[in-house]
Amino acid sequence: EVEFCGAWARRIGEEGRGVATIIEMVMLTRLDCMLGAAAEMRMALAQALHHARHRRAFGRRLVEQPLMANVLADLALESEASTALALRIARAVDAAARDPQEAAFARVATAIGKFWICRRAAGFVNEAQECLGGAGYIEESMLPRLYRQAPLNSIWEGSGNVQCLDVLRALSREPQSRQALLRELEQARGLDGAYDVAFAALQRRLDDTVAVVAEATARRVAASLAILLQAATLLRAGSPVACAFIASRLADSAPPAYGMLDATVSFADILERAWPSA
Repeated sequence: EVEFCGAWARRIGEEGRGVATIIEMVMLTRLDCMLGAAAEMRMALAQALHHARHRRAFGRRLVEQPLMANVLADLALESEASTALALRIARAVDAAARDPQEAAFARVATAIGKFWICRRAAGFVNEAQECLGGAGYIEESMLPRLYRQAPLNSIWEGSGNVQCLDVLRALSREPQSRQALLRELEQARGLDGAYDVAFAALQRRLDDTVAVVAEATARRVAASLAILLQAATLLRAGSPVACAFIASRLADSAPPAYGMLDATVSFADILERAWPSA
């Protein structure tokens, strides 16, 4: 926490227009939160992978145990999707000054990504702690510090409800942002059948939501948009984990916890891709 005592200051913007002025920079700080949360996820995953590659139990390394491999692979999917979306939004923010389409996309996508990626970070880090067991709780590991820090990015620069209401506001009052968002999702159509079904369902839901300004459904809408954006980003990038991500996140009954991937998923390939390179 910071206190300013007798500090020198200069007003930015017109008097009485503080909120309007600060909104101009909120997109950047929300992006900071999103990138920070994605980085925390990546670091937590690296710690869990390292531990599982070296710790042995019941005659095998943890990473060779099917259930642990499932959990780690699921975490790897979440981490890659979060990083991919955060960087896609960062690219839009960078291009916003010279590209109206990217500016319109960044306007709504920043709130979507800030809500979802930051929201997922705390649970993600906690799951990584469980991969280490008690060692993930004591200070000899960096995971306790990551876990203490993880909720912060979800709280400041507008907590979850603020972000979701901002998403509804952009969709209902800013046609250019809505069009840019749908255009982004449209570009991945045809690359995966399950994605196409989920995208069509979301379009129908958006029409209903925007029509009645259903604030009570704002979190559901924002979460659905975030997962679809993650899927679209992975698909368009040709990521080898895109299909596994979609199968586990866009199903009608998506699992409520990590480690519930279908047994047909190649855990080893996902974990090899996720292992930090030198």
